[in-house]
Amino acid sequence: MFKFTLSIVFLVPLLSLSQTPCSSGMAGSFPCDGYDLQSHLTLSSLSASSGNDSWGWTDPLDGTEYALMGLNNGIAFIDISDPVNPIYLGKLPTHSDPSLWRDVKVYNNYAFVVSEASSHGMQVFDLTRLRNVASPPETFTEDAYYGGFGHCHNIAINEDTGYAYAIGTSTFGGGPHFIDISDPLNPVAAGGYSGSNYTHDAQIITYNGPDTDYTGHEIFFGSNEDRVVIVDVTNKANPQLIKTINYANVSYTHQCWLTDDRNYLLVGDELDESNFGFNTRTLVFDVSDLDTAAWDFDYFANIPSIDHNGYVVGDKYYLASYTGGIRVLDISDIANQNISEVGFFDTYPSNNSANFDGVWNVYPFFGSGNIVISDLDDGFFVVKESLVDNIDPVAVCQSYTASLDANGQAIIAGSDVDGGSSDNSGFFTLSVSPNTFNCSDIGGPITVTLTVTDPSGNTDTCTTEVTIVDDMGPTFSCYSNETVAYDTGNPYYTLPNYVLNNDVTATDNCTSNLTITQDPVAGTQLTVGTYTISFEATDDEGNTSTCSFELTVLEELGVGDYTLEKGLVIYPNPASNQVNILSKFEKINHIELYDISGKRLLDLDQLDFSNYTINTSALSKGVYFVKLNQQLSKKIIIN
Repeated sequence: MFKFTLSIVFLVPLLSLSQTPCSSGMAGSFPCDGYDLQSHLTLSSLSASSGNDSWGWTDPLDGTEYALMGLNNGIAFIDISDPVNPIYLGKLPTHSDPSLWRDVKVYNNYAFVVSEASSHGMQVFDLTRLRNVASPPETFTEDAYYGGFGHCHNIAINEDTGYAYAIGTSTFGGGPHFIDISDPLNPVAAGGYSGSNYTHDAQIITYNGPDTDYTGHEIFFGSNEDRVVIVDVTNKANPQLIKTINYANVSYTHQCWLTDDRNYLLVGDELDESNFGFNTRTLVFDVSDLDTAAWDFDYFANIPSIDHNGYVVGDKYYLASYTGGIRVLDISDIANQNISEVGFFDTYPSNNSANFDGVWNVYPFFGSGNIVISDLDDGFFVVKESLVDNIDPVAVCQSYTASLDANGQAIIAGSDVDGGSSDNSGFFTLSVSPNTFNCSDIGGPITVTLTVTDPSGNTDTCTTEVTIVDDMGPTFSCYSNETVAYDTGNPYYTLPNYVLNNDVTATDNCTSNLTITQDPVAGTQLTVGTYTISFEATDDEGNTSTCSFELTVLEELGVGDYTLEKGLVIYPNPASNQVNILSKFEKINHIELYDISGKRLLDLDQLDFSNYTINTSALSKGVYFVKLNQQLSKKIIIN
């Protein structure tokens, strides 16, 4: 399900003049009605020989619009923030072989790409990489890959649930292959549905329509070659077929899309025009009751071109119609079986016959009103409605609390302070000013202005208050685990002030002079054993963080001092090639050897000896510590 309200931080200019206005039925060499040509990129400029699918992404950070166009050899990424001067940023090459068929959808700032090419699987691409393309066009690499299938005809995504549906694979009889993409870089297989055989294309939504029996369920609307199927896929382990719908003069049930009120399903049959001699036919199904869904009526265009993919935005249906270009239908009176064409843009001017040339797909969901067209033969187009709108949008604000990040900054988007703004066109962008805050803004509320702009440049504003808070604790640089010996001449080790010595430090996004406590406190006298030394840092807002390390204290054995307590003897000391350990009363069961830095060099466990010899010939000259039976620790010197 698509949300047509775009939230952005900075307003992208929307009023760029059309490169070629639609005048007297033509935009340059292209027939048109009510839609202006913004720009056109040929296939050769995209280093490809054929085009296919298209989709779009709007950067939530700054509102920049990017078009994604499928090519025979990959996916092209195009910056259309200035739709008259698009920038070809680069291409993600195909994962395997070139193919006429490629499909792409977007979820959570990632693109998911499939193809009919053998062994292609699903590519995942992080779209935020498009923000910083230094030398376009670049050749990109995929960020993740899913190989649960090879070839695939289409991919559909339910953005509400984070599930992707691979359509027309070799798995599940060609039925939908479920993939959990809630973590986009780690797609996980989630089952599939084979009960209705091959699916060619589909739309999946979290249902919010008139049939309350299915409210909140995840419903699959599939175009299955010779019929339409409706399946409840809420339970991925046990999908349930709700309804199979047949219709007259079926040739190839290709693609479907719901009206916004979920009462009707618009379906395209790809081969009926050529097989039956129809003009372009759009089938309308009444799906207000999913259990009794049925064909309602047919709409016939005034040209014979083949319909391919169609999408609904408000009261308009945007149809990619091959040689007929894109056709825009008014469906506001669909309940009375009235549909009418209100505009078109024809990228294939030579004819409108029922052939597989011209427009493959149309993407009409950009908040700016820019419409992307991908043409099988002639590449990439951006068009825009040429109607004039003089009605201002309505700005509605709400208050907002923003948290500072690790750098002591907070950036808010227009959507953060939007309380339900609207426009008659159904499209608008949001900007807020000021939108960047720092530590000096903590405390009292700050007044900001939300600006709402529609595609025709009409604006409205409102003001609200933003509260800036710091709820992030300090960041520690802690001390590493350490082994130490008694202070010279004393039967203990005096704990230093690690904070004062800068051995333990902490930084904070806002507070420069942090309060850091040490436990045990500096000056504590420690005997043999292992201790946890803990630290806590507190910033000016009361946020705290902790860190700790392990300190092992060993007793010091002086040169020439061989005898330990409990009848243990270590000799010679200093030593050269070996150190001998003798126990008079208890068995030696555990021996550890450490260097002066605390690195353990030897760890012998489960021993049962009265005497043991350590070969020290490979050790460098220096000070070492021997720990016996996890209790007694002595210093030795190797010379």
